[in-house]
This record gives sequence, structure tokens and C-alpha cells, in this order.
Amino acid sequence: MKILIAEDDPIFKAILENNLKKWGYQVTSTSDGRQAWDIISKPGCPNLVISDWMMPEMDGLQLCRNMRAQAAPRYIYFILLTAKGEQQDILQGLEAGVDDYLTKPIDYMELKYRIHIGERIIRLEEKVLELARKDSLTDTLNRRAFMEKLDEELERAARNKVPLSLLMTDIDHFKQVNDQYGHIAGDRVLKQFVAQMAKIIRPYDFIGRYGGEEFILCLPDCSISQGRDIAERMRSKIETTAMHISQSRPPIHITSSFGVSSFTSTNEQTAESLIKNADDALYSAKNKGRNCVRMAQP
Repeated sequence: MKILIAEDDPIFKAILENNLKKWGYQVTSTSDGRQAWDIISKPGCPNLVISDWMMPEMDGLQLCRNMRAQAAPRYIYFILLTAKGEQQDILQGLEAGVDDYLTKPIDYMELKYRIHIGERIIRLEEKVLELARKDSLTDTLNRRAFMEKLDEELERAARNKVPLSLLMTDIDHFKQVNDQYGHIAGDRVLKQFVAQMAKIIRPYDFIGRYGGEEFILCLPDCSISQGRDIAERMRSKIETTAMHISQSRPPIHITSSFGVSSFTSTNEQTAESLIKNADDALYSAKNKGRNCVRMAQP
């Protein structure tokens, strides 16, 4: 857990910082609200802010208002410290978006457990956000989350002038699995299908469910020929793996088809064109008899 301190009293700030570090937190300290706002405005900012009310440049309430007004990717818990203890002061702080409030001189053990409350709220939000990004059946990224991450990887690939490959795949004749064995068995096959692909990809590759039995994989720092080789390993692994559909029925075997497209510094495709090319290559694999890998045409 990262914590940002915004406090203009150097002695109080040093004591606060020492206590937080002793409790195991990563601490960044600033002397006024303007410096704190500069840190909060950047990606990867701390999850929790402990701020004095009265500070030069920008006070704690304005800092909190600015923070709440920005479209932050995640929630930042805000604890306000001040000598003001009247009810109207507390209401003013809460109205500005403050989560918690401590009056000076503070009790450090009370602060410690109020930080624990903030941690629980932050962890809960992270869990909810993670669930919102995942496909509930296969635990892969859902389509929206995959597209967001793909856009980030394409920006990085363009900036660093490195390739990126995209794989589109689905199970051949999957409708027959559902029709013959039922949708519960089909769901089990989908989960095992993804599990076999996950054994082959690298830690920084990622899989998304594009729709139905169709999945999409992003392979950063991977040329189209490397992407083809990885897809071929997956295709072979899936073809030879027995898929368990129930305890009372024997395992079945399935096959899959793959389409591969690639981003390079020379073609600089968009996410949409990259997906279309991979999808076209997958369509070509289906037309070639299925259970094969096809690369997108240059």
C-alpha cells in the first residue's frame, strides 16, 4: 500500500512518515497541496492520501475536491488532519469528498486503524473492478477489458518499435458439442480449452473472450512468425488433450482453428484493423478445413 503525505509542518511530517514506514507502508511526502496534486495527477499514484487542511499553495480541501473531480482509474482514500474540530468544519470536509477526519493532536494508534479501514475499502474496490473485467465462466478478460489492454500494448509497441501479434481462435464445430452433450458440458469444454492455451502463453501475454466460443490473445514483443508457432503449439495441444465433460461420460476430443495478425513499426495497424486481419485469417483457416493456423496476408 502506497500512502501520500501532504503536510507543511516538517516535524509533524517526519513523525508521521516514520510511523507509516514502521507500519510497513510505502510513503511519499510533500510540503503543500500543489506538490501533492502533481503526484496524484500522474499514473501509479498512491492509493491513500493523508493531508493537512491548512497548507500553502493549495489547502487540503481543495486538493480533495480536485482529486474527486478527475476521472481517476481507481479510488483514492482521503484522510484529512486538522486542528479544526467543530461540526461545521467536519461537514465542510465531508462535503469536499474527504473519507475520514482526524483532529490534531492525533492519536497514532487511532490513525493506524483508520488507515486499515481505508485499506479494506480500497481492496474491496479492486476486487469489484477485477470481477467487472473478467468473463465469469473462463476467467479471461471480457471484451471491453481486453480492448483497453490491447490499446495500451499497441501504444507501447509503437513507442518502442517492437512487434505485437494477435491470435483469434475458436473451437471447431462447437455447436455440435452443445447439441450432443448439453450446454453445461459445453461450458466445461470452454474452460478446459482456455486452460490449455494458458499453459503455453508467457506471463505477460493475455487472453480475452471475444464472444461465444471465440477467444482473442495478445502476444506483445512477438513477430507474426513467432505468433504462428505459438498458435500451432496451442492447436496441437488442444487436439491431443482429452476434454472431460462429466463424471459419467468418457472424455471427448476437440480441434480448434487459429488466425494470426501482427503489428509492426512499418504497418502500424489500429486495434480494429489488427482484429479484422486476425479474424479474416481465422475465417481462412475454417475454409481450409479447420484444425489449422493461418496468418493474415500482408
